[in-house]
Amino acid sequence: MSAQTTEFMNGDGSVVDSLGLDDFERALDIVHRVTRRTPLETSRYLAEVSGAPKVYLKCENLQRTGAYKLRGAYNRLLGLSAEERERGVVAASAGNHAQGVAYAARELGIKATIFMPLGVALPKLQATRNYGADVRLEGDNFEGTLAAARQFVKDTGAVFIAPFDHLAVIEGQGTVALEMLDAAPDIETLVVAIGGGGLISGVAAAAKLHAQREGREIRIVGVQSANTAAFQPSLEAGEPVTIQAKPTIADGIAVARPGDLTFQFVQRYVDEIVTVTDDDIAKAIVMLLERTKLVVEPAGAAGVAAILAGKIDSAGPMATILSGGNIDPLLLQRVIGHGLAASSRYLKLRILLPDIPGQLVRTASIVASKNANVVEVLHTRHATELPISDVELELHIETRGVEHGQEVVDALREAGYTVRVGERY
Repeated sequence: MSAQTTEFMNGDGSVVDSLGLDDFERALDIVHRVTRRTPLETSRYLAEVSGAPKVYLKCENLQRTGAYKLRGAYNRLLGLSAEERERGVVAASAGNHAQGVAYAARELGIKATIFMPLGVALPKLQATRNYGADVRLEGDNFEGTLAAARQFVKDTGAVFIAPFDHLAVIEGQGTVALEMLDAAPDIETLVVAIGGGGLISGVAAAAKLHAQREGREIRIVGVQSANTAAFQPSLEAGEPVTIQAKPTIADGIAVARPGDLTFQFVQRYVDEIVTVTDDDIAKAIVMLLERTKLVVEPAGAAGVAAILAGKIDSAGPMATILSGGNIDPLLLQRVIGHGLAASSRYLKLRILLPDIPGQLVRTASIVASKNANVVEVLHTRHATELPISDVELELHIETRGVEHGQEVVDALREAGYTVRVGERY
């Protein structure tokens, strides 16, 4: 085995396959038949926040199908035999994997059947159908959808296309790293979101092997949602473990158990794993909209969230991947509101007022004097927890950030009012 090749093992110690830098370079030639070389942008704002000399953003949200998943799907499908292509392919997904498989299958003339949950977002459902796939809605959750897909495989003999735990998929996803290092050879730290581990497995392996050839080192940091962080306990246990996942807005990386193969890649190539909250992710989405004019889905913003939250230390240039931009407009609306609130730019104030005329005008004047904008008002005297001579005024206001919001609150308190920020008395 050469220095540029790594072997991967079954549980019994037998070799599954070997993977080298030449495999990733060959995959890059393959995926470029259908993918575009997405831009690698720089963010001065993130550099200032993080203290890094440069921060690069790989814009896979601008990729065909709106995510990096097309890379792995096409590389996997191209490797099917003529007999396997004749049988058709099947996948289970609520989003980006579904669109990647559907697009790749259309390009290769392969029949694709995609199973999606009953509650899948309409834009993702329509996009998958528009790529020519036979979409079947099964299951109230992903487990039910996956079970239906596997039953379809048994009944028809179609080839199941795993979303992350297959070497050809990992090779395809790793081509992102080769494009990044070709455009910016100075990258020293790569920050990558982790769900099932397909993207970080390919990116980490390709980047490490590439750096090894160049005679240098590169650091790989994985980012998981705090509500579905399965890799850290798995690494501590020395094997993939299933966690009790909690709801998260980052549904694209909400995976309760690492893949058997991707676990080995992460164990071997990833230097550190950090977690981010939904608030962190929402802030990152708002920042990307405002500062870079890019629409990024929650899972795709996880790396930026980690940088903004101060989770990544890097003395040299670093980069992260905006892995997808497929976000439902209704969810985007909610996430923006949540992100503004998390950044203290949208405050809900509860103010205790004496029940006498003129108090509403007085409080509004104080808010206006601080150049904050009132967007919603609720006035009640019927809450049982209120003193009988008082009323509660709930103000929803827009501010410029934490310091400005605190100025408004301080001004109200200096005027003698009892103020709670987002709380009941």
